[in-house]
Order: sequence, then structure tokens, then C-alpha cells
Amino acid sequence: MHAGPSASTNKLTNLIMISLVAGIAVGYACNRFAASPEQAKAIAGYFSIVTDIFLRMIKMIIAPLVFATIVSGIASLGASGGAVGRIAARSMAWFISASLISLGLGMLFANLFAPGRSLTLPLPSAGATTNLAASSLNLKDFITHVFPTSIVQAMATNEILQILIFSIFFGSALAAFKNSLARNTAALIDEMVHLMLRITDFVMRFAPLGVFAAIAAVITTQGIGVLVSYGYFIASFYLGLAVLWLVLIGAGMVVLGRPVFHLLKLLRQPMLLAFSTASSEAAFPKTLEQLMRFGVKERISGFVLPLGYSFNLDGSMMYQAFAALFIAQAYGIEMSFATQATLLLVMMVTSKGIAGVPRASLVVVAATLPMFDLPAGGLLLILGIDQFLDMGRTMTNVIGNGIATAAVAKWENELVPAGSEPTLAVEGTVTEQAVAA
Repeated sequence: MHAGPSASTNKLTNLIMISLVAGIAVGYACNRFAASPEQAKAIAGYFSIVTDIFLRMIKMIIAPLVFATIVSGIASLGASGGAVGRIAARSMAWFISASLISLGLGMLFANLFAPGRSLTLPLPSAGATTNLAASSLNLKDFITHVFPTSIVQAMATNEILQILIFSIFFGSALAAFKNSLARNTAALIDEMVHLMLRITDFVMRFAPLGVFAAIAAVITTQGIGVLVSYGYFIASFYLGLAVLWLVLIGAGMVVLGRPVFHLLKLLRQPMLLAFSTASSEAAFPKTLEQLMRFGVKERISGFVLPLGYSFNLDGSMMYQAFAALFIAQAYGIEMSFATQATLLLVMMVTSKGIAGVPRASLVVVAATLPMFDLPAGGLLLILGIDQFLDMGRTMTNVIGNGIATAAVAKWENELVPAGSEPTLAVEGTVTEQAVAA
């Protein structure tokens, strides 16, 4: 047992939290003393340079990391597709259940607190344009888009689901061959996983700067005042997220037992990254690494986590339900329980195509509103605060996917128990086992 990696992780987490607070303070000062909104936006642009560089470094490692972990995992499962199918079925069962619960909680809290009815701001025209490409979201395009025409293009654009599909075929083919070349290739890809995780550690050293710049840019542009105007709506939404966290943690306890709390401790760093940058991609590499530290074998984490990034966006699901009902309430539109339930089921289906779509949750809401005669222009009410909402829902997505991956590993007996041999080497020393007694 070595203390090095744990101490390093705690130090980086503390630095990220300090950077978060410092970013809020600096952003507030810049917003307060900026001569005009245009000047504030220009100042935020300079902060965004640092954020963009950090996110680009994160994105450059996602494709090879996803490819290597999935291929390594599939190859180690053997040529039979039975194990892969069983893991996929269990994963999807969890994802669909979690999505329904998230949507249901969103509907419950939106009706309970009715934040749209207390809004005192002027309402946009029902036909106002939102400049969101809602027409690009439909089930037909999503299904065909899942399958890549070029793996090079899929990797260049970080299309995680397309990379997942190709990697399954590649790993299955590799497992079918029993010669020395196949074994050497599998060993090489397995080493590539550890290499990419080492690169992740290097990139993560820049995380405090990325977090500071991201938060400073948002506060410089939006200011703190916007939180006051929408305070009731934001507070209601985050209360709903808190209840969803409790439900997810409770489900995790049922499957994992008390070690779920140790998992949450390990996920603090990717959760902070997701919250501060409002980017799921920023948190992906570190989430994968922390799951492996927890004891989830790479054959499971490398398969389930990328799948979850397309099908298990718990925070986004709650947001979609909350936003749609908020808009209906703001415009005084009454919706029956049956209509609301139908609305949520439509979102349940359409949301499965949002991976890789810019401002994905908003796009789903924009595509769904006209189907139920709700004013699409109402989205303008929440566009200004979407960044603050996105931070919470993105962090929730990390929690949901982390617990889901660990749960599937437990069901598959692929979770390394406490006291077993370490499975992951990071930063030059062997990590301690993450599953606490």
C-alpha cells in the first residue's frame, strides 16, 4: 500500500476547489469593474483561452483511451459474445431505470415547486428563435449515426458511441484469433491503456488552471446578479438534483454496500471538473481512472462507462423534464399528468441521441416542446442561466455513470475485493485498492 497516489489525488482535488473559489472571486471583480457588457465579454474571452486549451488536451486523449480500454476488455473476455451481450443488457437495464427515475423526479419537483409560476421577468415571444439545431435530432439519424463510416473520422471528432461500436468489432476479432500475433497485439493495447492513463495524469496537472479560467469566464460574463433573478428556479433544480444523488447513492448501496461512499470520495475530482467546466468530456479520463482505482476491472469500466456517456445522462434527463415544465408554467399552460408522462417518455427516447450534440439537453427540449404545443421561445428564459444549470447536471452525470459502472462490475464479479492484488499503476507507484471494507 502506497500513500503517494492518494496524497497526490487529494492535493489536486484541494487545488481544484481553491481554483473554483478563486475563479468566482476574480470573475465577480471583473464583472463588477467592467465598463460595459461588451468589455466583460472581451475579458471573459481571455479566460476562455486557458479553458479551451485545457479542454483540447482532455479531448486529445479521449479517443485513444476509449479505444484501448474497450478493445483490451473485449479481448480479455474471449471470443464468445455472450459475456459482452450480458454486460450490455445489464448496463442498459440500469441506464433505462435511472433515466425513468430522473425524469420522474424532475416532473415531481417541477410540479411541487412550480418555479415557472413565480417568475416575474417579461416572457419572450412564443415564436422567438433560439438558434438551436433541434431539427438535427431525430431517432432515424441517431441510429444511423451510431455506426461510423470512418473510424479515423470518429476518433478525430471524439464520437464516443462510434468508437465504441468499432472497438467492439475490433476487440471481438482480436479475441477470435489464438496466434502469437493476436496475443502480442492484445498485450500492446493493454499497455496502451496504462500509457493513456499516465498521459491523463500529466494533463490533469493543468486542471486547476482550467477550472479557474472556466468559472472566472462564466461569472465575468453573467455576473452574480443573474442567480438572484432566477434564484428560486435554480434552487428548486439543485434540490431536485440533490434528491437524485441520494437515490443514486441508495441504489449504489444496495448493490455495492458501504464501499459506495469510498467510490464517491474517489469521484470527487472528476465531479469537480465536470461541475466547473460543465463538460462531461473533461471528466471522462479521470472518471475511468478512478473507477479502476476503486477496483472495477478495465474490461468493465472500458465498456460500460463509454456506453453510459450516451445512454445514462441522469442529470440531463432531470433537467429536460424540469425545463419543459418550467416553460409551460411560465406561460400559464396547464398540462395533465397523462400529457406530462407522455412528454417525459418522448424525451426518454429522443435524449438517447444527444451525445456529441452541442448544448445537447437544450436541443432535446427545443425538439420536444413543439410536439406538445409549448412555446419554443420559452427557452430564451433559461439560456442565460443554462451554464449554471449545466454545471450541476454534468456533475450528476458523472455520479450516475460512476455508480452504474461499479454496479455492473459487481454483478459481473469483476470488482476487485479489498485486500486483493492492485490492478492499476499510476504516477510511478501502485495505487491502493479503492474498495474499502
